[in-house]
Amino acid sequence: MSKRIPKFKNENEEREFWAAHDSTDYIDWNQAERITLSKLKPSVKKISLRLPESML
Repeated sequence: MSKRIPKFKNENEEREFWAAHDSTDYIDWNQAERITLSKLKPSVKKISLRLPESML
C-alpha cells in the first residue's frame, strides 16, 4: 500500500516535500497511463550571441 500524499498549504510547501521524498513511495507508477500532448508546441526564439573565441 502506498503512503498517502499530504495536503499542502501552497506550491512552495509541495515543492519542498517532493524535493525531499521519492514519489515511488506515494504513487504506483505501474498504474500510470502514458499520454501524448499532441497540441503542445515548443517555443523557439532565435538569438544572436557573440562570444570570445577562447570561450568556444
